[in-house]
This record gives sequence, structure tokens and C-alpha cells, in this order.
Amino acid sequence: MKENIIQQKSFAFAIRIVNAFKYLQSEKREYILSKQLIRSGTSIGANVEEAIGGQSKKDFIAKISIAYKEARETKYWLRLLEATNSLDEREAKELLNDTEELCKILSSILVSSKQSNS
Repeated sequence: MKENIIQQKSFAFAIRIVNAFKYLQSEKREYILSKQLIRSGTSIGANVEEAIGGQSKKDFIAKISIAYKEARETKYWLRLLEATNSLDEREAKELLNDTEELCKILSSILVSSKQSNS
């Protein structure tokens, strides 16, 4: 089976998001923003999986586009959690760097998929 970088990276990222969610809930008693973070952060990989199993190129592009939007939303929540001192700067920066990497990969996939679709 061919190695799929975005599939692996989005899954590993989801694990980190779940652990951040657990920390935010148990240690920081942060219940509102952490729920937003877990929804968007785990949705990236879920949409990647749906894209891989897509029924058509159009379906693939639609799901990768959603994954990209979820990654962008996750960046917002991470920045907000850092700004409100719910996440320490080091952890926030690491997660933000991972999110930025996912955005770049997803954007690249979108561009190449749209070009090959035209």
C-alpha cells in the first residue's frame, strides 16, 4: 500500500488535538474553546479519509477543500487559546506549526487536483 503523507500527518495531528483537548478540560477547566478545537482539529483527518474514499474527482476535491477549511479554523482556535493563556506558548506554537504544514499540503493537493481535473 502506498504511503499517504496527508493521511498520516492528519491522523497524528488528530491524536495531538485529542491530547490537548484532554489537557484543556482536566487541567485548565476550559470547556468552550476546547470543544471547538477538537471538532475542527479532528475533522481534518476525517475529511481526508472521506476524500481518499471519494466516489469521483469532484468528491475528492470537495472533501479536501473541507479539510483545508477545518485546518484554517483549527489555526484560529489555537491562536485564541494561546492568546487567552489556555495553552502555553510552546505547545501552541508546535500545534500551529503542524496546522500550517497541513494547510500547505492540503492547498497543494487542491491546486494539483483542480489542474488535473480541468
